[in-house]
Amino acid sequence: MHTPTIAVTGAAGFIGSHLCDALIEQGYHVVAIDNLSMGSLENLQSLTGHERFHFTKADVRDAETMRSLCGQAQAIVHLAAYKIPRYGNALDTLLINQQGAKNMLDVARETGCKVVLASTSDVYGKSPQLPFQEDGDLVIGPSTIRRWSYAVSKLYDEHLCLAYQEAYKFPVTVLRFFGSYGPRHHLSWWGGPQSVFISRILRDEEIEIHGDGTQTRSFTYVSDTVSGIVAAVESPEANGEILNLGSTFEISILKLAHLIKELTGTPGSLKLKLVPYNSISEGKYEDVMRRIPNIAKAHRLLGFTPQVGLEEGLLRTIAWQRSVTN
Repeated sequence: MHTPTIAVTGAAGFIGSHLCDALIEQGYHVVAIDNLSMGSLENLQSLTGHERFHFTKADVRDAETMRSLCGQAQAIVHLAAYKIPRYGNALDTLLINQQGAKNMLDVARETGCKVVLASTSDVYGKSPQLPFQEDGDLVIGPSTIRRWSYAVSKLYDEHLCLAYQEAYKFPVTVLRFFGSYGPRHHLSWWGGPQSVFISRILRDEEIEIHGDGTQTRSFTYVSDTVSGIVAAVESPEANGEILNLGSTFEISILKLAHLIKELTGTPGSLKLKLVPYNSISEGKYEDVMRRIPNIAKAHRLLGFTPQVGLEEGLLRTIAWQRSVTN
């Protein structure tokens, strides 16, 4: 019986490496691709030498290499991306995300394989329609605020996927992730506020919080995100759909900091510094004040239901972060 091959871009990153683990465990062949600009081979250490796992260091902007590596895949999970440019690199964000997505879609156009695109909750922007629903309005801030370039790049990729599907008749699924976290997340703002908060609390350092900390987020443990991705790859019901993948538990950034402090069990009080928005990025920065998904569609089509609560997920993440920083 033929074992399907799944190509994963951004495979050495946080979500990508966990996805590779899950796909190998479930019996797939995995073609893993990463340029290692943000990912790390350490994340894939447990898969090194596995007969069904093949890693190549390559850039998704290299169209010929992508065609060569992914031409035999039955599905491509496109995770590689450049993230929120809080203080710069808007140009990289726009070009890398557009070029990478187009190259993977061009491979699928030639082979007919399925493409699962990793998008982001950031595309909802400042929408007041909560919880965010896949067919709801998207309210993006002004072009003069560079932080919106990430949302715009991913929104363009979403449209590109659906347009390719319509024009070339191969299946695509778009997944909007909400605050994935867990072991192997990047220990900087790239990995999310929780990674920075944990690091600074463990070192008894001050935490910077933008604004007054009342902005809310939902955080999704990585195993739940990965289960949704795998279900999207396998489910024909997901073809042509945009799906939210996230936890529906909403918490403020300030409460998150206090919760992490409590869960670390470290002595002393929490050290906080509130940073006004007008002092960030020369005063040209905007935030999203509430972010929470409606996941009814993902539950209906994929059977997606998050299993790991925030406290349990944070305890696992804190234990991992302690192990890699000591």
